[in-house]
Amino acid sequence: MKQLAGLDASFLYLETPQMPMHVGALHLLELPAGYDGDYVEDLREHMRARMPLLPALRRRLITMPLGLSNPGWVDADPDLEQHIVEVSLPEHSGMAELEAQVGALHPVLLDRARPLWKFHVFTGVESGPDGQPRVALYTQLHHAAVDGQAAVALAQVILDLSPEPRSIEALAARGKKRGQLGTVGMLRAAVSQQWQQTVKLARSLPNAASILGNMAAGYVGGAAAGASVDKLRNLLAGVAAQTTAVVRGKTAVSTLGPAPRTRLNVSLSDTRSFAGVTLSLAELNRTRKRHHASVNDAVLFVIGGALRRYFAKHGPLPRKSLIAAVPVSTRAAGDTASNNQATMTFMSLGTHLADPGERLAHVMASSKAMKAQMSQLKSLMPTDFPSLGIPWLMQAGAMLYGRAKVAEKLPVIANVVISNVPGPQLPLYLAGAQMLTNYPTSIAVHGLALNVTVQTYNQSLDIGLMACGEALPETAELAAYVEAAFMELQALPVAEVVEPEPAPVVKKKAPARKPAAKPVAKATPKPRASTPRKKAAAG
Repeated sequence: MKQLAGLDASFLYLETPQMPMHVGALHLLELPAGYDGDYVEDLREHMRARMPLLPALRRRLITMPLGLSNPGWVDADPDLEQHIVEVSLPEHSGMAELEAQVGALHPVLLDRARPLWKFHVFTGVESGPDGQPRVALYTQLHHAAVDGQAAVALAQVILDLSPEPRSIEALAARGKKRGQLGTVGMLRAAVSQQWQQTVKLARSLPNAASILGNMAAGYVGGAAAGASVDKLRNLLAGVAAQTTAVVRGKTAVSTLGPAPRTRLNVSLSDTRSFAGVTLSLAELNRTRKRHHASVNDAVLFVIGGALRRYFAKHGPLPRKSLIAAVPVSTRAAGDTASNNQATMTFMSLGTHLADPGERLAHVMASSKAMKAQMSQLKSLMPTDFPSLGIPWLMQAGAMLYGRAKVAEKLPVIANVVISNVPGPQLPLYLAGAQMLTNYPTSIAVHGLALNVTVQTYNQSLDIGLMACGEALPETAELAAYVEAAFMELQALPVAEVVEPEPAPVVKKKAPARKPAAKPVAKATPKPRASTPRKKAAAG
């Protein structure tokens, strides 16, 4: 048994029928020409062959006695008849029907008595433009088991680079299976982990104090030592809300207050609305490079532009900028562990600005300010912590939060979740079928009724819009606004860089000097011929 880390377990405690905590994607798959087999059975056989390489899909939960501490993972062989199921749609079903199916299936919680994943294969999908047969796949993976980048690592094992699946040798036997721990054994394991977590947290405190001390020193910048404590307190209070504002076309750092309240900042129902949209990654890169913007900057600009259009129509458009909660990965390079390693930051979308040029400058400045803060603070965010008694508190709190509609009563911190997950840049295949799309399906939470997740795939930017079905049923309309905002970005002229005028040079009178003693006479050196300096190379 391996006990869950605190961050992983929190996704179990917070899950309710109104707030499912699984992630996944909607894939459109094109079958080989002339295919006449049973793709559901082919996919089961494919997954059965890969299963030895997928430990995250071969484990189920086991709860601690009385729910005192985090549950653990134990080995379990998944029944592929239950985990890979067929959903028959009317013939010639298109994207609208697929999106409706995802909206209907997403609120259904995964069975915790089984490994926490499920694949839905949609048949009856309309053929491609040249008559190629197609199916679709909607995947569900619980967030307690994987985050976005861990899901990408799983995909690297499941998917292939050609229609011909890779030959993967069966792994050696995993060893003799051990019997399940008894009650005393589980309690002993729970207490042991509490001690390990406490020691680990205590050991991290000196490093945290050092980082905060360095930040305080840079922030105070020579101020009196007596004022440094107050300045550090003010710094930490504003770190999570640090952003930039655009004033008369110029950027200036400011502290961001609460986000404006919108129809998205409500308690969730048990319904979901979903839509997917694809943008050209090559065109986005060409456009954003002209403006010296990053991919994240361009994504935030496009989503912010779509939301501005949406609220301008459905109203009201807040006079203050909408704020995005943006997950930030803390995963080290090369780490493919199937767990959660991320934290959250906040960015201003500039939706209060009508001029798209000013809005892009606003987003870029906001992103730059947050990167400067998060580069120092993300190492301080714990993903594991002592959890004795936490399950009771978090589960009760999550249920009460939704039933009492607390989201409508608390100040609004953010309006929307926007996540950008890097993905493969070449076509991939699943059980012989080519994957055409990769629309992420993520989590909406109380108070944040819209989640926008972006993933790059095969020179495309695939965007999944997951929303509460009551708060925002018009996700298809919002997807159209995403495309319109992307065209707005493409049409945006490059702003001219205006060099600041040099300050006038004021000559100061040299201070009067006392007459110096006469030096001893020396021979006058002969003047040297002057040589012109070479001009510095441009750039």
